[in-house]
Amino acid sequence: MKTNQFALQAAAAFREFVLDPNFPCLGAKAAFNSDSQTIRVFEELGSVESTAELAAGLNDFRGAIGDYSSFIAIFERPRNTTEIEFERLFWQQLRLLHAHDADSKSWAPNVASDPADPHFSFSFGGQALYVIGMHAGSSRAARRFPWPAMIFNPHEQFERLRADGKWKHMQETIRERDRQLQGTINPMLSDFGEQSEARQYSGRVVEEDWRAPFKAASSGRCPFAH
Repeated sequence: MKTNQFALQAAAAFREFVLDPNFPCLGAKAAFNSDSQTIRVFEELGSVESTAELAAGLNDFRGAIGDYSSFIAIFERPRNTTEIEFERLFWQQLRLLHAHDADSKSWAPNVASDPADPHFSFSFGGQALYVIGMHAGSSRAARRFPWPAMIFNPHEQFERLRADGKWKHMQETIRERDRQLQGTINPMLSDFGEQSEARQYSGRVVEEDWRAPFKAASSGRCPFAH
C-alpha cells in the first residue's frame, strides 16, 4: 500500500471531489461528513501485488461499518485508460480479490453469486458489496476521477435505508442531481432486483447482451473462467 506523498495527494483529491457541491451522490457526502469513509491507496489496478493489501484493507473495513460507510481504493496506475480498458482491469481486480477471499465459497446471504442474476452483488468475506468504478476517462462526470478507483459500499446500508423508508427519496434526489450535472440520468441505473448491478459497476454504458467476466467459486466454476 502506498504511504508516500502520492497517497496524501490522492486522498485529499478524492475528498475534494466528493465534497464538491455539484457531486451528486448524497451517500458519499454523508460518509465524509460523518468521517466514516476509509481511503487506501495502492500501486496498480488489477495486479496481484495490490490484491493482498486490498483484501487486508477490506477485512479491516468489515469491522468498522456505520450508517454511511465506504471503502475507497485508489490506484496510482494506470491513469490514462479508455472505458473498455478500465472495465477489463476493474473486473480483473474483482476476480483476483475473489480468488484471495478466504470465504469465497460462502457468498453473502440474500444476494446472488451469478453476475447475470438480477439479485447479484459482489461478495467479500461473506459480505455483499456494491462496487463503483471511477477513472479519468469515464463518460460520466460523477465517475471521472484522475486516478483509477474502486468504491466498496456495504449492501446492508441500502437495506437499512429501505427499511427506514428513506431510500426512495434519497435515490430520486441523487438521480436528479446527476441529471443536473450531466444533462442525463445514468442509463445503467436500475433498482436492485430489476437488472444485475454488475452492469453499473465500471461506469461504462454496456451493451444489451453484455456479460460480466466473472464466475464465483460458490457456483462451482473457477472465478477466472469467463
